Amino acid sequence: MLKPLGIAYIVALFVSLIVAMTITPLLCKLLLTDGKYLNRNRQDSWLTRKLNGIYEKSLEWVLRNKRKVFYPTAGIFLGAIALCFTMGQSFLPEFNEGALVITAVTKPGVSPEETDRLGLLMEQELLKIPEVTGTARRTGRGELDEHSQAGNSSEIDVRFSKLKRSNEEFLNEIRSVLSTVPGVAVTVGQPLGHRIDHMLSGTRANIAIKLFGPDLSELFMLGSQIGHSIEGVEGLVDVSVEQQTETPQLQLRPNRAMLARYGITVEQFNRFVELAFAGEKLGDIYEGERSFDLVLRLNDNYTGSLDAIRSALIDMGNGRKVPLEEVADIVSVGGPGSISRENVQRKIVVSANTAGRDLKSVVDDVRRTVDEKIRLPEGYRVEYGGQFETAAKASRTLLIASLLAIGLIFLLLYGEFKELTLSTIVLVNLPLALIGGVLALYLTSAVISIPSIIGFITLFGIATRNGILLISRYQHMQQEGESLHRRVLQGSVDRLNPILMTALTAALALIPLVFQGDKPGNEIQSPMAVVVLGGLLTSTLLNLFIVPIVYEYVETRRKNNIL
Repeated sequence: MLKPLGIAYIVALFVSLIVAMTITPLLCKLLLTDGKYLNRNRQDSWLTRKLNGIYEKSLEWVLRNKRKVFYPTAGIFLGAIALCFTMGQSFLPEFNEGALVITAVTKPGVSPEETDRLGLLMEQELLKIPEVTGTARRTGRGELDEHSQAGNSSEIDVRFSKLKRSNEEFLNEIRSVLSTVPGVAVTVGQPLGHRIDHMLSGTRANIAIKLFGPDLSELFMLGSQIGHSIEGVEGLVDVSVEQQTETPQLQLRPNRAMLARYGITVEQFNRFVELAFAGEKLGDIYEGERSFDLVLRLNDNYTGSLDAIRSALIDMGNGRKVPLEEVADIVSVGGPGSISRENVQRKIVVSANTAGRDLKSVVDDVRRTVDEKIRLPEGYRVEYGGQFETAAKASRTLLIASLLAIGLIFLLLYGEFKELTLSTIVLVNLPLALIGGVLALYLTSAVISIPSIIGFITLFGIATRNGILLISRYQHMQQEGESLHRRVLQGSVDRLNPILMTALTAALALIPLVFQGDKPGNEIQSPMAVVVLGGLLTSTLLNLFIVPIVYEYVETRRKNNIL
């Protein structure tokens, strides 16, 4: 989802590098070499002089009181790390698509007409909610459809206008209204989130508790127990157990002894049953532009009742016929309406959504509840699927990517400064940036998602720029023979404007994403922008004091042959 943003960012940086190395020097030569202009701008502006003066005095005090500044900053960093473990986790931020998709499933075997009537009743109830402007419904789908569903299932698309109340209150009312419709299991989602959940776990919900085992009746009983046990978990909504209902069946059990007596093979018996009841297509009949299948099967007189089936005639080996009840036991039994499998194993799914809490916290509570209250027989097991599972995998991948990014940054810094010590000093900006990113995320959503993790990776690259500006200036002044204290103090003041300008330009570009994060389409990018903006603020402010402290400390120890 963020790949286009990454490509645009890399291309923009590459082009800006070329411009900075070619067009910018040319424009400086053409526009900034006029004598009158240079005389007029010989002195810095009032604001620049004021900022430089304040910063110089502050830095002098900081350099005299290194411990009073460094240790509290280190404490804040450790606090930010601890804060990370208190925040929730999710795969993606909650979307704001301006529409809802409501999945309503009745009992298996309920006719499409009855499902349609219940769907119409739900639409009428939904339209009574002030914000709802319109609904559209699909009941059942064709068997060959890419998203095939049974005739007892409906999907209702709900369009709503701008909310005068919170999104959570609006969804709570929808769930409350739909709970009054009897015999329907309801799941409330959004169009894009709905499809993502379906792709990730096979269910149209954030959390899928998959129960595997050999016996369907036992599976349904255990699934119902799990559903009832987790209903009280805070933040869990739309708890639904996969519907399982026994459907009436007629079983034709061949009597092998009688089949052999009448000269009928098992293969012939199976072929007769297939042709007689399922039928077989023999060809097509055309009437104008329309075509119809020509199907061979028994007349309804022989399939309409149990007695009729018993009296159906099957060919014997000698060409005569015998009633079907003579060679088979015909019994009426109940059987499962549907059987779900995953990796060949039978399963039943308990699905649920989250509201008001982060996904990981809810899943942790669900796991704990199931482990405490449910005792699984031998041969049965539970698996948890959904967005949180994908989030864990993506987080591990991004952690590796973060370490690789930091490693590459360090190699680039070493290539520039040719010293491990100076390269490490520049990387001091990373924990400084982490402080602001964590605090900004905690104050906005307190949920770590994939976009926010990508924001931290981006932030690490941006934050090192300020350290490079300072260290390169210190090194240049060292070559000019300046004393250590002088180059730290004056070099830092000289780089105040470039540091503030680079930070401000990046921050100003992110502000619209931060304050428009609730708009449709911005939900993915907003957490990333929050992290980068917060990290830029702390890394810029602390970099102006912490890097000079560390640099002066290291150079002093090196001068005294301690390092």
